[in-house]
Amino acid sequence: MDLIHFAPPFMMNDYETCRLDKIKANQALLAGLDIKPVIPKATQKADSKPRPAKRRKVLDRPVPSRTSARIAAVPMKPGYNDEPSIKPISLLRSAPRKTNESKTDLASGQAGETEPSVPVQDVESIKAGWTAWKPIGKPPTRDAATKDFQFPDFPDFTPNKSPAEMLREGCFGGSYYRPLRSAKLGILVENDWRELPAEWTKGLNVARYLTSPTYDADVNKYKVPCGQSIEEWEAAGWISHSHDVRGWFQWYSRFYLGRRCDDDERQVGRWRKCVGPTGRWRSMLLKRYRLAGVKEVFDDGAEEDAVEVSPVMHQTCHHWGFEVRQEHLDVLWAGV
Repeated sequence: MDLIHFAPPFMMNDYETCRLDKIKANQALLAGLDIKPVIPKATQKADSKPRPAKRRKVLDRPVPSRTSARIAAVPMKPGYNDEPSIKPISLLRSAPRKTNESKTDLASGQAGETEPSVPVQDVESIKAGWTAWKPIGKPPTRDAATKDFQFPDFPDFTPNKSPAEMLREGCFGGSYYRPLRSAKLGILVENDWRELPAEWTKGLNVARYLTSPTYDADVNKYKVPCGQSIEEWEAAGWISHSHDVRGWFQWYSRFYLGRRCDDDERQVGRWRKCVGPTGRWRSMLLKRYRLAGVKEVFDDGAEEDAVEVSPVMHQTCHHWGFEVRQEHLDVLWAGV
């Protein structure tokens, strides 16, 4: 049997010699490049904390409180933010207490006493001025075709709803003439609905349509809540107390009956910005008609499964003495 001879361990063949030479050459090259050695993970400091992983920011969205599909389809509730020219008033008042989807308790706004910002003697003169006026404006005429009202001294003020029509059809949740505590004047205003002409309220359930302490959306023509409370209007500075402590509709009622005052220009300007020919609420509502493809007024919710075009915007416009009529839709679609 042949014996196998092993080379001594100190003896290397040509391959091993070449390999060692390459290793030395590579080490010399790395040393010349000044590359820092990589620290293994095991040698990192034990007390170093890993960076937290980036997380996508999630914005909390409020859960809608309304369950009606018709109301939920409306993206937002309109307000009357029309850059008032009267300086805002700082008020201390808690928000109204909501009792359910369509009713809001407004009596809570009367409970808290606030320090009036008008001297008592001035308040008495202001109160006297509310009923001391005499009609000087001519009664409005009404266009037979468009149903617009025409006021000779204010030709750019053309509502197509009279105050009496607004009250009878349903507006402001039936609570416009409820007992009202003015935070600025420091008084309780009540029973001023009695200055309205008797024919405006004849046969009308005053307790439900005018003086209800609770805002009831079912009273409104379009059966939806919209807008803000008179207390919020006062806080925003939209109330001219020396003229109309309840705001725009009270001004409109007195203007319609012939009163003229130095607040007329401002109030007509507010109306034009909201529901005038280029008013934003009117324009937005007509845009909804175009998007829904509705071309005739009676097609708007006439049937159970018909498209109902923004009841909230309709009610908002109604509060400003305007409603969409067929001629408005004819002009809208003629321009498409």
